[in-house]
Amino acid sequence: MTVTAARSSLFRGILDRMRIVCAVAVLAVANLLNNWLARSPGMYVVVCVTATAVLLLIARWDGLTWADLGLDAAGLRRGLRWGPVLVGVVLLVLLLLLAVPAGREAFDDSRAADLSVGQVLWVTLVRVPLGTVLLEETAFRGVLWAMLRRRHGTAWATAVSSLLFGLWHLLPSRGLNRSNAAVGSVFGDDPAGVAPTVALAIAATAAAGVVLCELRRRSGSLLAPIALHWAVNSLGYVFAWAASRWWLDG
Repeated sequence: MTVTAARSSLFRGILDRMRIVCAVAVLAVANLLNNWLARSPGMYVVVCVTATAVLLLIARWDGLTWADLGLDAAGLRRGLRWGPVLVGVVLLVLLLLLAVPAGREAFDDSRAADLSVGQVLWVTLVRVPLGTVLLEETAFRGVLWAMLRRRHGTAWATAVSSLLFGLWHLLPSRGLNRSNAAVGSVFGDDPAGVAPTVALAIAATAAAGVVLCELRRRSGSLLAPIALHWAVNSLGYVFAWAASRWWLDG
């Protein structure tokens, strides 16, 4: 190999890695904005939608197709078949938890209890689907997973994107032991409980990331993990809000 060829190969290798670095950098900026600067509900959605658009541009720069992202016509059709089933499963699990007195403590969450009806609708129909779910699924089960899978295979793509998904929740989980009664009862609601709560949140969301990646692989569609993610987050808010008014106080 000539010196020129070697330099060309090195440059292509650096450029190849830079695309992944750029995607991770976009997520890092979005995470900081959402947790420190974008306090208003509207700005949160704007940041998430903007970051999603940038990530899709990076995916196209990397040569990924809509099929690679699970967003081609066939993938969308498969996702629409998976979606109602996944939402139904989540609804059933939440109903079973609510039916058991010991399970109701999981719904004792001040983040949902203090919301008005309008705020609940905003969170479940706008903030979660167009903010949280859109960005996180596009990033971790769409763009990053596809980029890593093409370079290193499915196992590595799932492991790395799921680890990053866990780390993504580091900042938002800092107050979880104070806002959720079930978590507070385990770790305490004082500052000493923050570190173990954050560690558990990272581990739990990384594990959830593995499940969502596998769902993405098996369904061949990004809509399947989107449906599951939306159902867990949005229906969780609805059940926590309703439980605070009609079950927990009783």
